[in-house]
Amino acid sequence: MGEPWSNIAALLRQQKLLAPQSLRERLLALEHPQNVIEAAGPLAFGSGILTAEMLDAMMAHAANGTVAPVKPKPAASKIATDLARTVAPLQEPEPIDLMLRNNLPDWSGDDFSMHASDAASDITVHYDITGNSTTEGKMSDITACFNDRLQSLRKLIVQNSNLPRKHQEISRLLAESSRYQGYDNKAVAIGLVNEPRYTKNGHLMWGLEDETGEMTCLLTKRTGDDRDRAHEQILEAGLMPDDVMGVSGTFSQTGDIFYVDDLHFPLETKHQKASAEQGVSVAFLSDIHVGSKTFLEAQWHKMVRWFHTDPLAKTIKYLILSGDCVDGVGIYPGQDKELAIPDLFAQYTEFARLLELLPDWVECLMLPGNHDAVRPAEPQPTFEKDIQQDYNSTTFVGNPCDFSLHGVRLLSYHGKSIDDFVAGLRTVTYADPVEAMREMLRRRHLAPQWGGKTPLSPEPEDGLVIREVPDIFVTGHVHGHECVDFRGTTLVCSSTWQDQTSYQRMLGFQPKPCMLTIINLRSHKSISIPFA
Repeated sequence: MGEPWSNIAALLRQQKLLAPQSLRERLLALEHPQNVIEAAGPLAFGSGILTAEMLDAMMAHAANGTVAPVKPKPAASKIATDLARTVAPLQEPEPIDLMLRNNLPDWSGDDFSMHASDAASDITVHYDITGNSTTEGKMSDITACFNDRLQSLRKLIVQNSNLPRKHQEISRLLAESSRYQGYDNKAVAIGLVNEPRYTKNGHLMWGLEDETGEMTCLLTKRTGDDRDRAHEQILEAGLMPDDVMGVSGTFSQTGDIFYVDDLHFPLETKHQKASAEQGVSVAFLSDIHVGSKTFLEAQWHKMVRWFHTDPLAKTIKYLILSGDCVDGVGIYPGQDKELAIPDLFAQYTEFARLLELLPDWVECLMLPGNHDAVRPAEPQPTFEKDIQQDYNSTTFVGNPCDFSLHGVRLLSYHGKSIDDFVAGLRTVTYADPVEAMREMLRRRHLAPQWGGKTPLSPEPEDGLVIREVPDIFVTGHVHGHECVDFRGTTLVCSSTWQDQTSYQRMLGFQPKPCMLTIINLRSHKSISIPFA
């Protein structure tokens, strides 16, 4: 072997060329790769994807300098007017030089006003479990975690909700239940939700527990003038086990049922976004799944070309990668049959190579997901050093991560708990994962349910509490795509770079791949670029 791949890739970028995986071994085997690659200039290939014919001509030209230029392959638009996507390809795809369909979405230079290369890096991490995990998994750790959750969210409920009176301990309310009967003297309690369930009449019943005791709560369906839209929404959606919430209402005559008049959540009514002084942008991707046969490599190279040539791309200072950047190994039964790269470390090396194709002004921030080589229990620490060593301009953080870019606060979470929200709330579906993000913000907690589909690590300080409302909240995991505003916070469901898998096809689920979401940190204008 001659030059390392990073040097060869840099030489290719100087010639505005990108090399597919199929030519990597040939380029690494070159004795004098610089001479061969520089031959692309006299041959007048222009920019695009390097082909085997072009490489043959470059090698011959480097040897004697007399070979005639080889014309690059024609653009895909000349080959076919409508290329269908390949679902679950069985062979490694050859990158194709595709033009963006329907041109680019409109954007204004005033909204995306600054080149990324003109701004210094400004990343401040507020919370990351990496190096700070102290749990031993004992019952005392679980108790400490739930106590911290209850105390933290109780303060937020008192601060942000319009409680009719001061809350009291549940044991005291039970002892004095006769004082809180009828509509004249309401009681207020804050606690953890236990075993939410529906009665046969459609009412919602659950236990509410704090450090002193537990009481049974009942939210009834109302009719006529007593109908309340907020109550109907809760009855329609349900409650998550281990939610922290406040209730106000009265006790039954026997004192064994607490009739809920109002529910109180910890989210403030409206969040005021912070704006950066510098008008650089941040882009979002998730679930790349490098190593899978369904990884869309051709579309990745199409995005890389866009990064190198489009004016909007020059404003992108940061690329947030919200987990599952590789497909992993042994994640589910039979996965080995769907892997193009069966070695875990080779998957990470290949993803590092793909990131190297991006322009120098782009800084990546990468956190793990449930397919990655970290512990499955959340919050997850970041990747080990032997994985990080292949990456040059990447900042590695845990999952979730609370951080700021130029003073704009972001919360990035892979999103495994969306599975629990889909199972636990009747209004949340995989087709609309942003609703799960709204519910997380309402509860100020990323994964409230203990013992569900999301494994949790009982840290003494609950790392999944949303202690500060973010300006931008981003998740991935479900292979959807959306960018909306919710009470002053921009919600981003990051797009995947994986085509429909056999499991998704069996379920009839169609992902929304290859959408790059871009948000300017000063104007907060957003735009999504399609590459599929």
